[in-house]
Amino acid sequence: MRSLQRETHLVSRIGWLRAAVLGANDGIVSTASLIVGVAASAAGSSEILIAGVAGLVAGAMSMAAGEYVSVSSQADTEQADLARERRELESQPDAEREELAQLYAKRGVDIALARRVAEKLMQKDALEAHARDELGISEISTARPIVAALTSALTFAVGAMMPLAMVWLAPANQLVLLVSAASLLFLSLLGAIGAKAGGANVLKATIRVTFWGAFAMALTAGIGALVGTAV
Repeated sequence: MRSLQRETHLVSRIGWLRAAVLGANDGIVSTASLIVGVAASAAGSSEILIAGVAGLVAGAMSMAAGEYVSVSSQADTEQADLARERRELESQPDAEREELAQLYAKRGVDIALARRVAEKLMQKDALEAHARDELGISEISTARPIVAALTSALTFAVGAMMPLAMVWLAPANQLVLLVSAASLLFLSLLGAIGAKAGGANVLKATIRVTFWGAFAMALTAGIGALVGTAV
């Protein structure tokens, strides 16, 4: 008899992949835009470098704090729902069993079979069954605030280092052009890698992330040029 093949689903990556792509993308776009904007205002190399480093540190901390607060709110909501479900299972187990059976019936399972399935699942772990099938909470989707915060901060810093490195490498008179070009290349690679890891369309993801990165840098370069001219 052949053994069952163990499947690996890409959706299991969604938690860390979302935070990683968001962090790296934001690191590249915000830092590159900051550098391009400051450079377009005719600032010196030292000022541009300081602005870039400050943007890296501030951005990484902001990403970490934002992700932690956001995902913690999700975790708090999940825990509140689970606590309420636990109380309902203790006070009215029969009603909860029927509720679970009706969920299966709505998905096409014969009602008699649905009731037997609900009974078996609740005998094993009633709270898990209701969390998964009624509330949509599973091991894959469970909020992990610390993982999200650390992933976002780390990937933001890595992303920010890419355009920041160009400040050392590029000649001052070509800084805006080279930082912009290199950052768009980094963004296209990030879009391709993220799409590949998530099983999405590579070309579509690459075009999307590159377009918005180019738009952000063009906007800040224009503002920097206007401010530099005015000053």
